[in-house]
Amino acid sequence: MSQARLHPLRVQGRVATPLGPLTAARSAEGLAGLWFDGQRHAPGPLALPRDDDDPLFVQVRELLDGYFRGQGLPQDLTRALPLDLAGTPFQRRVWAQLLRIPQGQHRSYSQLAEALDAPSAARPVGAAVGRNPVSILVPCHRVLGTDGSLTGYAGGLDRKKALLTLEGVLP
Repeated sequence: MSQARLHPLRVQGRVATPLGPLTAARSAEGLAGLWFDGQRHAPGPLALPRDDDDPLFVQVRELLDGYFRGQGLPQDLTRALPLDLAGTPFQRRVWAQLLRIPQGQHRSYSQLAEALDAPSAARPVGAAVGRNPVSILVPCHRVLGTDGSLTGYAGGLDRKKALLTLEGVLP
């Protein structure tokens, strides 16, 4: 699966969280990436200017600060924050499904595949979930194994567990 870059990235910034720092990247259209240091599938060092005070990154920081204080995230994140998620059409469909999982709930890979009218596509769905370019805000951490087990998370299972605990999914 190739990952097409729809709009060129313009600037990067850093966002601190209780689970470690994140690198944010944006295009003119919106937030294009939010990766933990060392996260699988992260692009690595970006050859972009750095502006931690970019208004979009300030907005991301405010959303995440509220989230980690237990205030949650906006129900419709795409109305609150412009996103520019570059990927294949299938990946973008999967990521749109992730945005529909309410905070405090979870889905299995099979349930996501069924929601996409592709019930036999649980593995490709899992691959797309793993390539989600915007950690936390596009909630790939809310996807569990069919038996409720904590399965892979590109940012690390400890972070996935912490996020699900914060959201009340895990005790």
